[in-house]
Amino acid sequence: MSKKPKFHNPSRRKVLKGAMAAGAVAAVGPWVISPKALAASGEINILMWSDYLPPDFLKAFTSKTGIKVNYTGIGSNEEIINKMKATKGRGVDICSPTNMRSPQWIELGLLQPFDSSRIKNLGNVNPAMLKVGDEEWNFGGKGSHWLPHIWGTEAVAWRTDKYAPPGGTPSYGNIWNPDVKGKTMMRPHSGMLGAGLYLETTGTLSPGDMKRAYNDEKTMRATWEKVTKFCITNKAQVKLFWNDADSQKNGFLNDGVVVGQTWDGPPLAMKTAGEPVTYQAPKEGALAWVDGMALSKAASNIDQVYAFLEFCYQAEPAGKAIDKHGYNSAVLGADKFAGAAYKKNFSEAYPGNALANLWPWPKEPQWYANVRTEYRNKFVNA
Repeated sequence: MSKKPKFHNPSRRKVLKGAMAAGAVAAVGPWVISPKALAASGEINILMWSDYLPPDFLKAFTSKTGIKVNYTGIGSNEEIINKMKATKGRGVDICSPTNMRSPQWIELGLLQPFDSSRIKNLGNVNPAMLKVGDEEWNFGGKGSHWLPHIWGTEAVAWRTDKYAPPGGTPSYGNIWNPDVKGKTMMRPHSGMLGAGLYLETTGTLSPGDMKRAYNDEKTMRATWEKVTKFCITNKAQVKLFWNDADSQKNGFLNDGVVVGQTWDGPPLAMKTAGEPVTYQAPKEGALAWVDGMALSKAASNIDQVYAFLEFCYQAEPAGKAIDKHGYNSAVLGADKFAGAAYKKNFSEAYPGNALANLWPWPKEPQWYANVRTEYRNKFVNA
């Protein structure tokens, strides 16, 4: 799939201006919760990425609504799917799949559509991201089964006191340079994607090969055989395979890593806290994604779900959470409530035309995920 998803280049200023002009932002003051939500009580069970709901955010939500959040943190889309399949969604009200994973969910029957009429401030949300749910998660024509929550990228991060990218602009190739042998980290499957994008610049692969690999299995295998061979040959470069936000932070702070391919959130949260770590889109393009919220078909706390969604889509709590998790909010205007460091970090992470050069992950059918896991395991176990 070569066409970029419609949420590409999500410049905060451009999106906000466009939405304001279209009257998309609801006239809802910060932290206002509907009377029905305020009347809600009880609990809500959330299966979500491990660093997305900071303690202060959860405390504020419970204070406003009286609803207790039972928060189970995860580190991968595979973990979300496996946990939901194991229980048929029982014990989960909201889970948080990534936008391009819709083909892997459509046949599972584990989700139900949202009732958008119950989310009074849905107009606060980036309309281009909402459209992803309307178009790609509208299973059986029953309505959107996915709402955007947090967007971010995967790119290159490094210890500013121990490393600097040659030439000043980072590349996925930095991770494979001999001068950092045994001092790099990555998540295996996305690190291999980054390696492939780097190999497109060296002539080992042709430009566009990594995107064309999503077209069919034969094409994918031809490309990933070359990527896997390269990664296995150079495996000694890698000190750490990370699997969640904490392992990325520990890699830089405790495990001797000086450069790695990471999510934006962990290194930028560390940067905000004063650690000698930074993050930047590489010349090949930062890998872009939107993590959303999906409603379990077995959800037992429906009123609490809509109270939670309404709180998530308030600009003030969404913005204050940015300083803790380091990612970007799908809520228009949330950045105004983030600290001063956020704007600086954002501009430094995406300098020049970096936002126009994002590499949005294409939709991933199950066959692609299966074959990628095969090659991922060859690399990790080599």
